[in-house]
Amino acid sequence: MLQCCPNGARPADVYPAVPMTPRHLARDARAVAALGVSSFHVHPRDVDGQESLDPGPIGAVVSAIRQAAPSMEIGVTTARWVEPDPFRRTDLVQQWAALPPHARPDVASVNVHERGWEIVCEALDSVGIGIELGVWTTGDAVQLKQVGIPDGTVRVLAEVTVTDPDTAVAEAVRILKALGTMTVPILLHGEEGGAWPVLEYARRNELDTRMGFEDTLKGPDGTWLATGNEELVRYALGQPVSPRLAERRRSGWGPNRVGRARSEPRR
Repeated sequence: MLQCCPNGARPADVYPAVPMTPRHLARDARAVAALGVSSFHVHPRDVDGQESLDPGPIGAVVSAIRQAAPSMEIGVTTARWVEPDPFRRTDLVQQWAALPPHARPDVASVNVHERGWEIVCEALDSVGIGIELGVWTTGDAVQLKQVGIPDGTVRVLAEVTVTDPDTAVAEAVRILKALGTMTVPILLHGEEGGAWPVLEYARRNELDTRMGFEDTLKGPDGTWLATGNEELVRYALGQPVSPRLAERRRSGWGPNRVGRARSEPRR
């Protein structure tokens, strides 16, 4: 399974092609769904462009994507940097239950290293929203093995935060070894310079993986900025990039026009 992660925690002004509004996220969801992508992980924004877990922004984004790609699994984040208080996070998650079915996310990610992660998982399960467990380190993996997989978990996200392309795969191997055999699927992915090497490793080992602007702004060559999530997904699937996209890349943003823009890792 290939998941698309179109925006993540990147600032709204990081790069014009990164979708932030419900309309632009729906556009990208439609494009990657046509390529066979079945899961879409988004970070909704409020009217001021800030990440939000409030039911209003969540519902607006999810309903727009649902209309554009009805069969797509839609996931959102519950990250600490969006709402630091785990009890407030839990309360917001429970408010999602009041959203109409078409505006309610199917899954939500929960980072195992964040304080209160277990009660956030309980809240998600209580309202019928699946859980993606974010595991960033071998320490996270050991903790998860000790605690056990919470009810409602649909997959474990093995998230390699090492960005050096020469060592990211080695870190992926360490995390996978620490996780061992899981009762749910593992989705393995990297970020920035490590995104493409880890994706290739995941595909060689028949693991679920993901690609999108949350994880990298650049194509596999590590030089040119991608024209959109569609182009990144085409590369991830080994599909040819259309002349239209290639021409936009050549005539548009060149290499190194933006740098690393996230102040904190994703999910």
